[in-house]
Amino acid sequence: MLEVFTVVLPVFLVVGAGYGAVYFNLFRDEYADALMKFTQNFAIPCLLFGAIAKLDLSAVFQFRLLGSFYAGSISCFTLGCLGAVFIFKRRPGEAVVLGFCALFANSVLLGFPIVERAFGAEALGPITAIVAIHAPFCYLLGITTIELVRADGRSLPTTAKIVVKAMFKNALMIGLALGFTVNLTGMWLPEGLWAATDMMARAALPAALFGLGAVLVRYGLSANIGETFYVLTLRLVVHPLIALFMATQVFGLEPEVTRVVVLTAAMAPGVNAYVFANMYDRAKGSAAGAILLGTAGAVFSVSIWLVILRAL
Repeated sequence: MLEVFTVVLPVFLVVGAGYGAVYFNLFRDEYADALMKFTQNFAIPCLLFGAIAKLDLSAVFQFRLLGSFYAGSISCFTLGCLGAVFIFKRRPGEAVVLGFCALFANSVLLGFPIVERAFGAEALGPITAIVAIHAPFCYLLGITTIELVRADGRSLPTTAKIVVKAMFKNALMIGLALGFTVNLTGMWLPEGLWAATDMMARAALPAALFGLGAVLVRYGLSANIGETFYVLTLRLVVHPLIALFMATQVFGLEPEVTRVVVLTAAMAPGVNAYVFANMYDRAKGSAAGAILLGTAGAVFSVSIWLVILRAL
């Protein structure tokens, strides 16, 4: 267990360093916003571009892999929405936000560095396949559902326009799209451009982890602690359990791919969960609490999942 803990701990120490820097006024809060903008609009898109452009698409884009992960995602989104309505008596729009918190795993800022440290660079292929459709899938599901169920929801055609516009404005989506273009067309790019992209990519994860910690300072804990723990149970326990079952019992994935799928499914809620809540001004306190407590709790839950996966 100690060996596994040392795999996970450095990632969260960098997150903790960012948190402590802002909390003790060693790093200004507005700098955290600038750092996150750099990572999410420039460095991480370069990382995803390079990963997709050089990826063997036929080897990693398998229905079995994506089905194992996203079966759990859809299940947790559904359970999150239903639990919010029937257990915590939330209104439909608020329930969708809580479902989105259970749906959206922090697969980039936490998933990439933890998977790489745990299983090596060769394990980044399967997680890249998951990440490639993660944000589009989650936003498509979340926006469409909330627009259909909330009292002041928009029509389906208007909702479709909002989803498409959000996808094309997102820097991560642009990086992925460019990567697919280069990969599928076999386009030649000068070595200097690849070198520059690699330099940006190397800055992405440490800067993003520090920035994540810095941003978390502003997220407090709401009074709705019960529903926060409900969401985190779905996010940190139920999703990886479903992914493990689907990968081993339904799709028969190879053990090395199964480990990546399950570990990615075990990540804490991503910051996009709060972005989604803020977009609709619903359940923002619960979303913030889920991100803060989930990121802290993932130190232990991810370590436990690593022990389980290594024992398989």
